[in-house]
Amino acid sequence: MTVPPRTPMLDQRPSKALIIALVLSGLLALGVLAVLLLSGGPVGFGLSALLAIAPLPVLLAAVLSLDRLEPEPKLHLAFSFSWGAGVAVGLAILLSVVGIELFARAGYGQQAVNLISAVVLAPVIEEALKGAALLLLLRRRREIDGLTDGIVYASMAGLGFATVENVGYYLTAFGEEGAGAAFQLFVIRGLIDPLGHPVYTSMIGVGVAYALTRRNAARFAAIPLGYLGAVFLHALWNGAASSGSLAAVAGAYLVIMLVLIGLIVITVVERRQLVSRMGAYLPLYGHTGLVTEQDVGMLTTIAARRAARKWARGAGLGREMSDYQQAATELTMLHLRAERERTDPARFAVERDLLLGAMARARRW
Repeated sequence: MTVPPRTPMLDQRPSKALIIALVLSGLLALGVLAVLLLSGGPVGFGLSALLAIAPLPVLLAAVLSLDRLEPEPKLHLAFSFSWGAGVAVGLAILLSVVGIELFARAGYGQQAVNLISAVVLAPVIEEALKGAALLLLLRRRREIDGLTDGIVYASMAGLGFATVENVGYYLTAFGEEGAGAAFQLFVIRGLIDPLGHPVYTSMIGVGVAYALTRRNAARFAAIPLGYLGAVFLHALWNGAASSGSLAAVAGAYLVIMLVLIGLIVITVVERRQLVSRMGAYLPLYGHTGLVTEQDVGMLTTIAARRAARKWARGAGLGREMSDYQQAATELTMLHLRAERERTDPARFAVERDLLLGAMARARRW
């Protein structure tokens, strides 16, 4: 069977500014890692990097699975991750050092400075820097269609930050007490609480996404509220960890897990709402021959979509079925965006026809 060409979706030319930011962030992340390598030596750095990267594939898969119905552009996801790993980490180190020095000069003792650094400086500085990735994506607001998108982008920035930060933590533990201490810290940071940073920053993601997808007068207040929520969760965990109290750590962990469950519930509810709205919009295109009654039934439940992709893969048409489902999903989101933003009719018609064309090319096979 001849392999069909990839079905094109809407023309989404990559932003030059976004590409430049991605490259600079990546270079800065490499610079931070190079400094850690020089300071800790190849053995300690190699072990620390391995421990930091080990859970990353599973964590990335978990985050991306939240948005599998309408995946975000890979460039935007890579930017968010590299921003967290590069710009956010680099500036956080610099600003934290300055803040610690200021409090030390103000006469605070070492113990007090350490506590202030963990509970105040780190949450305030790090969440602002990670959350800046979401603010930079405001110019690409078409890519944020719901709270789930904000959660995904924020989580990617958090994962990037946590990965590089963990290399530093594991390297410090290795240098002070050896490999055993590094592994013990890995159990806490890499296995027990690997989603800390993504969960904190997701509060900002929810705030930014809410501001972009709602039309009430107070919607932009959600951004600072999301930031305060991120700072609170971060400070709660750092304060509990600094206290040395097992009960405090358990309480903070419980709160963070409850927030994580809440974020997952948001994504599930949004996904089901989007799928159900397809049943309202897609029948409008029945006259085109691109959407039959059977197609609507296949597209409007998660289980049916999954079964259709499985059948198509067996017939050698898995890619085409995925393209058809994605185009139909984006067509539904186009209608929702038009309702929300009062899109220009001419622009709506152009984008609608592009998506219908993509559906036609996918069905042809």
